[in-house]
Parts: sequence; structure tokens; C-alpha cells
Amino acid sequence: MIQSAYLKSNPNLYVFVPLFYTVWSDAVLTPSEVATLEGLIQSQQWLSGEEREFLLEQLNPASPPSADDLMAWREEIRKVKGVPGTKDSLVELGIRLASLYGNGTVGETLMKARPSLEKIEATLGFISHEIVYNFQDVHETITSQQATQLNFEIETLSRLLDGDQAEVIRKVKTLISDPEFQYIDPGDLDKYRAQVLKWLTYLADQGYGAIAYPKAHGGQDDMKAYFTIMETLSYHDLSLVIKFGVQFGLWGMSVYFLGTEKHHKKYLKDIGSLVLPGCFAMTETNHGSNVKGIETTATYNHADKTFTIHTPNEYARKEYIGNAALHGRMATVFAKLIIDGKDYGVSAFIVPLRDKNGKLEKGITIEDCGRKMGLNGVDNGIIYFDNVVIPKEDILDRFAGVSEEGKFTSPIASDNRRFFTMLGTLVGGRIGIPRSGVAACKSGLTIAIRYGDQRRQFGPEGGSEVPILNYRTHQRRLMPLLATTYALHFSLRYLTERFLNRSEEEMQEIEALAAGLKAFATWHTTATLQECREACGGKGYLSENRIEILKNDTDIYTTFEGDNTVLMQLVAKSRLTEFRQEFSNMNVFTILNYVADQAKTSITEMNPLIVRNTDEAHLLDPEFQLNAFRYRERDILTSAARRLKRHIDSGMDSFDAFNVSQHHLVEVAFAYVERIILEQFQKVVTETEDRGCKSALKRLCDLFALYHIEQHKGWYLEQGYMEGVKTKAVRKLVNQLCWEIRQDAVPLVDAFNIPESCLAAPIATTALG
Repeated sequence: MIQSAYLKSNPNLYVFVPLFYTVWSDAVLTPSEVATLEGLIQSQQWLSGEEREFLLEQLNPASPPSADDLMAWREEIRKVKGVPGTKDSLVELGIRLASLYGNGTVGETLMKARPSLEKIEATLGFISHEIVYNFQDVHETITSQQATQLNFEIETLSRLLDGDQAEVIRKVKTLISDPEFQYIDPGDLDKYRAQVLKWLTYLADQGYGAIAYPKAHGGQDDMKAYFTIMETLSYHDLSLVIKFGVQFGLWGMSVYFLGTEKHHKKYLKDIGSLVLPGCFAMTETNHGSNVKGIETTATYNHADKTFTIHTPNEYARKEYIGNAALHGRMATVFAKLIIDGKDYGVSAFIVPLRDKNGKLEKGITIEDCGRKMGLNGVDNGIIYFDNVVIPKEDILDRFAGVSEEGKFTSPIASDNRRFFTMLGTLVGGRIGIPRSGVAACKSGLTIAIRYGDQRRQFGPEGGSEVPILNYRTHQRRLMPLLATTYALHFSLRYLTERFLNRSEEEMQEIEALAAGLKAFATWHTTATLQECREACGGKGYLSENRIEILKNDTDIYTTFEGDNTVLMQLVAKSRLTEFRQEFSNMNVFTILNYVADQAKTSITEMNPLIVRNTDEAHLLDPEFQLNAFRYRERDILTSAARRLKRHIDSGMDSFDAFNVSQHHLVEVAFAYVERIILEQFQKVVTETEDRGCKSALKRLCDLFALYHIEQHKGWYLEQGYMEGVKTKAVRKLVNQLCWEIRQDAVPLVDAFNIPESCLAAPIATTALG
């Protein structure tokens, strides 16, 4: 084609050379590409019939250009390449080439044809400014354009992430960096469990176990520090994190929150100092998420003022109980309270398991759950109770008890409200677990991103190989996960503050928020660590690089402290309850205001101009992003409410109505959680004063927002909230943000400031220098 005398006599046709080179560069011209190009060439009114015929001859799949032809085309195009870093289109290169062979001039015809030529490029879906890198000199390739840079102070961002917990974090990181905390091979179950217990003793000696308990009982009244410690420990061994959470969180906090002063005085100091190792025995073989259905009984004996704790059948045994197999001496046991043959629902009791010498108490049988998929430093066990007798004072009686006369007492009359109030006090576990999961994400991403910045594969012909983090697919895999991890860091900090400063009126909302964020964050953890493993190839599969143990240890996070799918349904039910209350409290004026707000949405967000607006400034506008999230949340919630009402009005049982709508309810929860996360991330960006950090966080926030809009683009298209041209623009901008964030990626993970001894992955040892 290049050597054709006909082409040289018609230099305007050189405008097609970059396009033709690009479509032939993979040596295959597909039928759809042929059909598209033929149609577009036929539509070029400025071409003569003879010129069309010449161009169409170049599209014959049976007669492709030779390797020498392609090389010659490429060399011609490189004669008119732009300045490195510019975003020339293929059409622009073609016009320059036509000008070159037209003695420096471009005819008026070709300039008028430019829009129709650009349509060809757009229709073929080329990302031009990436393709033109193929025509740059070797030293001008993407390698020189894409590299780690230092656009903000890493220490400043670290301080922003740590917030007012910086000193607690520093102390914990110093401790877990000590040689005594060096990792051991988890293969020997007995040695591993013993080592984790030894590490736990060190934490108790530092006062970390009791830190959330009242000062009167050996603590510091610092619940925020407890959550911070649990998160920071998660940079180290996750079995230690869970052992810490079981002993000082589940066991200790259940005594603290469900018991009264007599229990606090008797037990808390010894629990916090690890003198009294214990368990949290709620889950049964037949009942996990459905706590109300547990079958273990606690029968009150008024004659001797005792309770008899009993496992009525094999499937009512307590299962997966942390600390039970070896170390636990006592347990908070959840059982049905039976008084005079009447079932008063689930209550909690302190039950001895072993004496000081480790011998099982009478009526106690414990089996070791054995090796698990992960967390093998935790000794999980199965507990059977055979008519175990405990004193009356060992019922944790903050919400339910027995009077001196042997009658049931409770400050809460409603059985349902009492049950959910009791469980609500234990919501802290749904804060600690997602914070631990996000810390594991930070470790995985630090390993994968540092490795991707160093590992080189492939490159331009004749040039050096390129860091794999420079490739679009690699950026697409890791940058949105990094953005979401940052987003979750801030939203979980917000949840923690809400929980610590809660009022009774807010508890239902906080419980729903904790359930939703726990589910979202731990699903994110599972997905992130899998992607990190794959992104590191065979190196990620080696145990020495630690992604294996991070994956295995966190896998259970999606189902303990509540199965994620069940939790999302609880979130949806909470949102529906608020929605119903909102409408039941409306008068005619608030109803009119609601209708007006809906109409305003239609005018401001769904008019023909906005749904097609592809302007970058518009897509990066925080108001547009948050409005899109809010619209999705509100619309899915109202449609779920209508769906349930329709089913129930038709005579369907409410249980069945919820069952057939479960998939819809999960989407209600996702939309709510995603909106909360974005709100909190945007708030942090707004409040950040340091310019470099603010700019880096803004890009991450934009990526989080646009990536999730892209994930839901089908829904937005169905609703008419966006048109295809806008969702395509969103996709392109997500690509661009991944491209830009890549240069900040290593500093962004270095800002997590994870101790190198905790990362301990050979492929991640080279930090930004």
C-alpha cells in the first residue's frame, strides 16, 4: 500500500494508513471489523469511487499485508509521531502523513472530512493516545511515561490515616516488630497454638487486653483503642488477632456488656490480664445465624438457686468455639432460659469448662475441631454440656434474670426487643472484624503493588521490558481495590465513632450500618487478596510471600460475626423499616415535599442533557457522583417496598414475600452501604488540608465512585439515569484514573506504614527510594 504509485498520486489517502496499520497489527481482520470499515469507507462522501475501491482492496482478509508491509507502514507513521506524552489520535497522525506526502499542505477536502474520519476511529473503539505509543521511539514508550512518583509526603498521609490513634498504633507496631513476634511455621499445630498464646500473653502484659474495660477493673475505659489495637495487630498474625478478639472481646465484652457490677468485679480483671482464659459459646451445629433457634437449655432450680446447663441433642452442641479446645477455662454460654417449664428466650450464662490445672469440669465434654482452612493458631472446639450446674449469680442479668422469688425479671418487657437489645450490645465484633479485614487488604495490596512496580514483562519491540504495573489490565485489577480499601478505612473509622458515641435512639441504624459495612468490607477482603495473589503470579502462590496465609485466614471473615448475605438482608429490613416510618409520619405537606424532591431529581439529574453529559469536569464532580449513588439507593429501596407490598397484598405470607425478594433486598443493602462509604470518603477529601494528600485522595475517591457506577452501569441504563454515551465516558475515565493513580500507587501503600517484619514478603522488600 505504502509503495503504491496510486497512493502517492493521491496523498490524502495516507490519512488511512494509521487506521489500517492498527486494525491489521494483530494479523487478523475479523468479519465485524471488515463490515464496519467497509460501511464507514462507503460513507466517506469526499472519496471518489476509484479511491473507495482502492481502500476496500486493503481490507481483504485473504490477502493480508506481509510482516514487511506492516513494518514499512509503522516506519512511515513514526515519521509524523507527536511529542512524547501528547494524546494524538490516529486521524491526527494520518493527516500529518497526508500533509507530508502532499508537500506540506492538506487539502480543504480532508479538513472537512476530519469529523467523519474520527467517527471511524471512535466506532472501532480505539483508545488513541495509548495506541500511538506504538509509534514512539523506544526511549519514549510508556515506560518513561509511567513510573512511581512522589507527589505527596508519605508521612503526612500516614498521620492522616492514623488520626488521633497515632500513638496507640505506634506502640502496637513497635511491639509486633520485636524479634519475639517473629513468625513461625504454622504447620505444627501444637507449636503454632502455643506460640499464639505466648504472643497473647505479651499483649496482656502491655495492658492491651483490658484497655476497653473500666478503670475500676484494670482497664482504661478506651474502647476506641481496643478497635485500633485489633486492626493494627492484623498486620501481623491473624490467628493472634482472633485469639485476642475471642479472649478480650467476645468473652470479656460479653461479661462487661451483658453482666452487671457483680460480674465485672468478679471476672473482668482476670479476663483482661489473661489469668482467666475464656470462650464465647453461641453457635451450635444446627443454629449459627439463627441465634433465636438455639437449643441449649438453662433450667432454673429454685430449690437450690442454680441453673442446669444442658445439651439436649448432638446438634445442639456448641461448635467452632474459639479458645475451647485447649485454653478456655470458662465460657459465656447462650442458652434458652427455662423457669417452671416455660421458655423465656435466649439468655447468657457464665459456665466453667476447666479447673486451674486444665482438667475438664464435671459434665463438660470438649472435642478439638482440628486443622482448619486458616486461623490454625486458634484452638476451636466443640462443647457438650451434660446437666452442668452453675450458681444463680452466674446468669449475666443486665437484660434478663431471676428474682429471689424465682420469677423471671427483665427491664425490657418485649421478648423481641430484649433479644435484639442483648445482641446489639455485642455489635463491636462487627466493627473489629472488617477493620481487621481491611488491614489484611492493605498488606496484600502493599505486596502486590510493590511487586508490580518492580516486576518487568514484555515491552516495545527492541526496547526494555515494562513494569507490569504499567499495563492497563494490571492497573484495572489493583487500582480500584486500592481506592476501595482507602474508602473503607475512612468509613469504618466513621462507624467506630458512631458506635462509641451512640445513643439508644441511634442503635438500630448503627447496628444496620455495622452489619452492612462488615459484609461489604469482608467480601472486599476476599476479592482483594485473590486478585493480589493472581497479580503476583507464581510468586504470589509461594507461602513465603504471605498472600496464601492472608487469604486463608480471612476467608472465614465473610461468615463469622454473621453470614454476610444474612447480614445484608438485616440491613435491608432496617432500611425498609425506616422507609415505612418515614411515610407513616408524613403529613400532606411532607408528602408534597417528597413528590417535589422526586420531580426535582427528574429535572436536575435525568434531563436529556445530563443523562448524556460526558464532560470530564461533570463526571469528576462530587455532587454528580453522590447524587448517582443516592438515586440508586432510593430507587432500589422504593421498588423493594413496592414489590413486598404487592406480594403481601396478593395474599402471600410475609415470610414467603421476603424469601422471593431476597436478591432485591441484598441490592438495597449494597446501595445503602456504597452511598455511606462515598459520603465519608468525600468528607475526608474536603477536610484534608495538605494539597498533595488532598489531590491523591481525590483521585482515589473519584475512582471509587466511578468504578462502582461502572459496575452498576446496566442498572443506570435500565433506569434511564444515564445513556450509553455517558457510561462509555465513565469507563474511559475509570481507565484514565487507574493510569494516573498508578504513579502514586507505591507511595499510597507505603503510607499504610506496615512494619517490614510484618509484611515479611521477599517480593515486597524494595520500598520507594
